[in-house]
Amino acid sequence: MTQETAAATTDAVLDREETISRDELEALQLSRLQHTVAYAYDRVPLYKRKFDEAGVHPADLRELSDLAKFPFTTKEDLRLEYPFGMFAVPQHEVARIHASSGTTGRATVVGYTKKDLADWAKLVARSLRASGVRPGMKVHNAYGYGLFTGGMGAHAGAEALGCTVIPISGGQTERQITLIQDFKPDAILATPTYLLTIADAMIKQGIDPASTSLKYAVLGAEPWTEEMRHELETTMNLKACDIYGLSEVMGPGVAGEAVETQDGSHIWEDHFRPEIIDAFDPTVVLGDGEPGELVFTSLTKEALPIIRYRTKDLTRLLPGTARPAHRRMGRITGRSDDMIILRGVNLFPSQIEEIALRIPELSPHFQLELTRPEGQRMDQLTVKIERRDAVTVKGATDAAKVLQQQIKIHVGSSCTVDVVEPGSLERSNGKLRRIYDLRPKA
Repeated sequence: MTQETAAATTDAVLDREETISRDELEALQLSRLQHTVAYAYDRVPLYKRKFDEAGVHPADLRELSDLAKFPFTTKEDLRLEYPFGMFAVPQHEVARIHASSGTTGRATVVGYTKKDLADWAKLVARSLRASGVRPGMKVHNAYGYGLFTGGMGAHAGAEALGCTVIPISGGQTERQITLIQDFKPDAILATPTYLLTIADAMIKQGIDPASTSLKYAVLGAEPWTEEMRHELETTMNLKACDIYGLSEVMGPGVAGEAVETQDGSHIWEDHFRPEIIDAFDPTVVLGDGEPGELVFTSLTKEALPIIRYRTKDLTRLLPGTARPAHRRMGRITGRSDDMIILRGVNLFPSQIEEIALRIPELSPHFQLELTRPEGQRMDQLTVKIERRDAVTVKGATDAAKVLQQQIKIHVGSSCTVDVVEPGSLERSNGKLRRIYDLRPKA
């Protein structure tokens, strides 16, 4: 731990709920959970219908384990109730509306009361503080503003913490660099792949990314690996921590990583009850430490209470460390809907990232192309990945062979590796697309 990091972790004033015991926290969870389940049943027709069909009533929730009796909520439920069918309060009490892009179907719409917005800002502030950000710091917010929850959620949390916010949003990378140099922010909020884009653009301009004023990066909105953390911290001379959230549950700030341990995001369990289920048999609730799909129930939301929401994020729950009562999320290995099934083998983009960044000749910039050559039954995976600037053609060829072998060993599937020129692949302006499915449509 650097001297600066040590200092940042000793002057934090924690919320009372961050310091309570596990027993106190679970008692608080049960009380809030019983209220939320009854509140949702009484106010949201979807929940009354789903609970009645499942033969379960809010009065059946007598202890935390009873939550498993209740039905799940899915993204499809929110789409079917579009636009405002999931809201539990009248329209005049909804202070703000956010929504998904709707690129994969009808948009999912979420709403917030004034209290919801205050709670959200408090939890983002808690997450930023855990990651080393302090009152009075200048925060460069490169999350996208608008209907996406990232930009405004991060902005409100940084303001609630007492920071000076620079609301640049995503994109306009050259202007981002100019403002980082001129305004000298202490922290940056972005997706990990967009921070990588900024670093690469700095290098092309002859700027050393390690020379900026940035000391902390709080990164989220897409899965990333320890290898990516090392890449960003080494390149930019800062401490990088994760922040987790999703709009259906709240937005960013559902969980945050502590800078002193950097061992996974602590879930703020005074506001959310997490579960891990078997992604292939959702009736099975798994124990702590077992990998599966993450499920959330909100405990304090007014406008849109959410009961057992299936996130499709694959991870596991671990004991708390920096915040002992609050369990941690393991690294998200991927999303169940991002999983590639290649010749019977399950594969995630994060696995390729993890393997590739252990090979010095290869950069973090890659794409996965799925094809099915004419006349063949088997799908083909091609990993297109950039070589680093100083690597020769022969070095790139050798690295391609190593990556191909390592994917076969660690993932269990054959693929083709195409090492391409630096700067030739698409760069992130926010969330980066990794998978390109070029197979013929049925």
